[in-house]
Amino acid sequence: MLSEQVENYLKGIYELEDQRGKVSTSLLSERLRVSSASVTEMIQRLAEDHMVDYTPYKGVALTEDGRRHALRIIRKHRLWELFLVEVLKFNWDEIHDEAERLEHMMSDRLEERIDAVLGHPQLDPHGHVIPSPDGLISTEQHPLLSDVESGCVVTVTRVSDSNPEVLQYLSKLGIGISTTIHVRERISFDGSLRVHVGDLEQFISEKLAQHVSVTIVAREGKQEVVDG
Repeated sequence: MLSEQVENYLKGIYELEDQRGKVSTSLLSERLRVSSASVTEMIQRLAEDHMVDYTPYKGVALTEDGRRHALRIIRKHRLWELFLVEVLKFNWDEIHDEAERLEHMMSDRLEERIDAVLGHPQLDPHGHVIPSPDGLISTEQHPLLSDVESGCVVTVTRVSDSNPEVLQYLSKLGIGISTTIHVRERISFDGSLRVHVGDLEQFISEKLAQHVSVTIVAREGKQEVVDG
């Protein structure tokens, strides 16, 4: 069984790899809030255990085994998030830190029981895919709301959970997973969007729209199927 520290490193590397490719030790140091020397020491240990590929000054990447372990802990995190929302009725902006603590204490038996109680879910409350018990995950991509053209009708498929204030503000706007948004106009001055959510007109800043992934369901009033 891996230690909590190792699990946090593997998960951190996975998430940074997903965003930026090969991960520098300085970036990982910033993410985990530990010294660069401590990061280098741990990375060398993980390399010895064949969890990562590491070349000094060129960054670090997960091996297949490291990626599998990272996805196992991410699975536990996302199952806890869904359990906290569906069963304990937490708001979606309250669950990340709680799940961070609980993920390290979940036995395989408890994981199986929670998965069954929740009906073997595919997505967490923010629309992120829950990895399989074998540490596999689909890689379907969706455009950001900030990149959508005027005249499109979209549904929200995923929201970044890195900032609780983003989730709180989206809730105030009536925006959640599966919400339909009509993009009426992009304001050239600052990139903000004039949209309709239901019958209510809203303005969404470009910064906020960068946290929201969507599926385009119609363009210029025409129904269409859009992959990824």
